[in-house]
Amino acid sequence: MKRGLAVTLALTCAVVVTGCQRLSGSRNYAAPLPATPTTAVGQAELQPLDPLAPVGAASVDGAQGTDLAAASAPEPTGALEIGRSDMAGGWKISSAGDNCMAFMALTTWSGGYRANTRGCATPLLSGVSAWDLNGKQVSLKDGSGNVVAQLYATSAEQFSGQTSAGSPITLYR
Repeated sequence: MKRGLAVTLALTCAVVVTGCQRLSGSRNYAAPLPATPTTAVGQAELQPLDPLAPVGAASVDGAQGTDLAAASAPEPTGALEIGRSDMAGGWKISSAGDNCMAFMALTTWSGGYRANTRGCATPLLSGVSAWDLNGKQVSLKDGSGNVVAQLYATSAEQFSGQTSAGSPITLYR
């Protein structure tokens, strides 16, 4: 009985060892994944930023911003004073039938502070990359610094305004 058990144990060990690639001496490993393609990094002298440059002035990358402030409606009565920290965090966006999420950070970035959206169907809202605060007005901007929407606080948890396409927009928690 002991001899049969020893033979079975020896055969089991032999099968396991021959099935293991590491111990079999075979080099049939899975091929490594290809490297992720990247774009070349350019090197050039940066232009100094002018903090007093008006909205619509050429940005560092040469893109022209949109001066929506001149064409927008005046500040609504009852608009609340807000601070940068009031904007930080997650928000829901509703505009022209599109409902999605926006995330505002306090990290400085071209055009103001970093922002991004998730789940937006319209290219206008899905392109939001930054936000900025000018007095009581919050501006959402795309990657080129163009204003996507302008909003004012109607309560501590809700902002209302309009997009650059003229649609009403609401940002709320």
